[in-house]
Amino acid sequence: MLSIVVPTLNEEKYLPLLIASLKKQSFSDYEIIVSDGMSEDDTKEVALAAACIFIQDEKRSPARQRNRGASIAQGDTILFLDADTVVPDNFLPAVYEEFKRRRLSAAGFYLIFNSSRYIYRWFEFFYRSACFTGQFFFPASVGVGIMVDKKIHDSQNGFDEGIFIGEDYDYIKRLSKQGRYRMLNSSYLYFSVRRLEKEGVASVLWKWFKGGLYFLIRGPIRKKIVDYDFGKY
Repeated sequence: MLSIVVPTLNEEKYLPLLIASLKKQSFSDYEIIVSDGMSEDDTKEVALAAACIFIQDEKRSPARQRNRGASIAQGDTILFLDADTVVPDNFLPAVYEEFKRRRLSAAGFYLIFNSSRYIYRWFEFFYRSACFTGQFFFPASVGVGIMVDKKIHDSQNGFDEGIFIGEDYDYIKRLSKQGRYRMLNSSYLYFSVRRLEKEGVASVLWKWFKGGLYFLIRGPIRKKIVDYDFGKY
C-alpha cells in the first residue's frame, strides 16, 4: 500500500488540483493524508470533501507536517507531495512499480515546471542534469516529491524539524546512507512556479543559491538566513 502525505498551509486553491490528478490514476491501493498546519482558509473542507485523511498540528513547518502525516501512514511506502503539485496520468502505478522493482529505499523525481516561459525549460535541464549526476555522488531532492520506504523513514526519525529550510536535502542525505537512493525515470512531477512568479525569479534563485551554499559549507540551516515564508502563495 502507498501512503501519500501532503503537508498543507492555506492550500484551498491548489489542493483540489492535486487530489483530482491523484483520483484519475488507475492505481488504487493508496491513501491520501493531508497534514495541515492550522490553515485559515478552507483547506480542511477541501480535504474532507475528497475523503482524505485529515490531521492538524499547531506547529507550522513542512518537516513537521510531513512527519505527522507519516506517523499515521498505513502503507509500506510513503510518497511525500507538495500541495501545489500535479501528477501526470499513470504516475502512481509507474513510479510505485519502478520503486519496488529497483528495490530502492528512497527516490526523487525529475520536474516539469508548469509555465510556458522559456526560462523554465533551462531550469528543467539544469535540475535534471544536477539530479542525474548527484544521485550517484551527492544525493539530493526537493520536497515537492519524495518516495521512501516507511521503515527507512522511521529508522531516521523522519525529517529534522529543527531545520528552517533545506530539510528535504538533509533528509535525503541521511536516507541515502541507509539504503539505495535514485531518481525515478518512469514519470515526472509538475512543479509549481507560483513562488518564482510572485517573488521574482532572481530573488528566489538567490535564496536557493545562498541556502545551498550554506548547506554545503556549514550543514543544515537552523536559523533564518533568508526570508522564506510558508502558506502565503
